Amino acid sequence: MSKYYVNKFLFTIDRDPEWVARYREDPRATVDRWEKEVGRWLNSVEQTSWLEFSPEEREALSTHDYVWLFEHGAHFFLNLTLFIALFDEEYAAAKGPLAFQTEMAQKLGHWTGRDYPSVAM
Repeated sequence: MSKYYVNKFLFTIDRDPEWVARYREDPRATVDRWEKEVGRWLNSVEQTSWLEFSPEEREALSTHDYVWLFEHGAHFFLNLTLFIALFDEEYAAAKGPLAFQTEMAQKLGHWTGRDYPSVAM
């Protein structure tokens, strides 16, 4: 997994409410748009030509598969905070406070007692 690139996506999307809203509504188009408009930029003047999502990363991001992302080394905190931003209000309204976090914990329960996947590049 290109951990740097996936983590850059998680970080930058989570920091902008407009990107969060786009990602919630149309994740596949948002992944594509982000890659063109943000992902390849190293700074305000330099672009990279070699960073891109693998097909598996693109699919996981496009389907909001936070379990796959965690299992393949996405930074846990970045993963958690973005998906809280996406789903917390909806889950809390339907099931009460911390409902999304509880579901995420259950879906990642098979990692209990194991080391987190490495987030090292």
